[in-house]
Amino acid sequence: MHRCVCGSPSEIVVVGHNEGMNDIASPPKNTRLIEIGIEALPAEVLNALDGITRLLYYRLPLKNRFRRIDVRDGLILKGPNGWAEVSPFWDYDAPESSQWLRAGLEAARGKPLELKRDAVPINATVPVVDPLTAQKIVENSGGCTTVKVKVADPGSTISQDCERIEAVRDVLGPEGKIRVDANAAWDVDEALAAIRELNAAAASGGGDGLEYVEQPCPTVDELAAVRRQVDVRIAADESVRRASDPLEVARAEAADLVIVKVQPLGGAARLIEVCQNAGMPAVVSSALDSSVGLARGVECAAALDDLEFACGLGTARMFTDDVTAEPMIPQGGELRPRDIEIDESRITYLPTDERDLRELRRWIVRLEEMVHCLR
Repeated sequence: MHRCVCGSPSEIVVVGHNEGMNDIASPPKNTRLIEIGIEALPAEVLNALDGITRLLYYRLPLKNRFRRIDVRDGLILKGPNGWAEVSPFWDYDAPESSQWLRAGLEAARGKPLELKRDAVPINATVPVVDPLTAQKIVENSGGCTTVKVKVADPGSTISQDCERIEAVRDVLGPEGKIRVDANAAWDVDEALAAIRELNAAAASGGGDGLEYVEQPCPTVDELAAVRRQVDVRIAADESVRRASDPLEVARAEAADLVIVKVQPLGGAARLIEVCQNAGMPAVVSSALDSSVGLARGVECAAALDDLEFACGLGTARMFTDDVTAEPMIPQGGELRPRDIEIDESRITYLPTDERDLRELRRWIVRLEEMVHCLR
């Protein structure tokens, strides 16, 4: 086996050959799964990765633009407890990203959680797409009867958001549940106006309106002000996963439920602690993970004492490919906890183009920065 061996953070040294592949002559492909030689990493990184036996870089294209990106990338680790993911978004700095590394190390090196249920209800996720595409996503969601619709994108108007919601309602029927995610796009007045319109759209066709609105505003104070003036539930996402104190939102009575994500919170133990202390229902969601990360989210959701709402862990269908031959795809609107095995046939051991070299360099530098910030 020949690997991409990474020397100093600023260099990547390519060693050996894949059978049947020229050094960097193969045509570029969007999907990548590349093995990195752990033994050549800097000493500080090697110490932090103690117990980790394999390290992979992945890159997966999205079917539709989501969170203003077209491609998702990250690292995958293997330890005594199996595979785990480390994939902070690129707009996160090193200290914040180090929480994602902490989560990956905990998952790969820790012990399996004690599960309280054998299946987790899942919501489908609809990005900012046209109404017809939104309907197709719901139809192909694996039986999900709850749908989260992204709204408030810079390229989308409230009118277009309402059209997307109405299209989803047409497919779901009156019994289905619709929730929306604004990603902190509004101030208080904008949120109040938008929620009224979006709630009316969700009530079309005899529906019950919105199940909840996720993170309508950036700050906890703004969330509290909106919550006092609307009848729709308010969910806190960024105010939990990107906060120095994830429980501030609970003390301020600024939300009706919390959105929790394994990697941003620093791992399963911290996620479960937040859920136990929040005093409100929790929804375990994806950070747009590969199936490796999704499996860890499903495990956490299955370990919670209470699970009132469908979880946002059905995002594997948003990719054109995955790192496993058996992605975490909902069936009957549910996902079951299970181990993920990497599809070894998809792994390469050399970069195939300059983009691979560039991205591998970036991730090795980033890994060292995250290790330095672990605390």
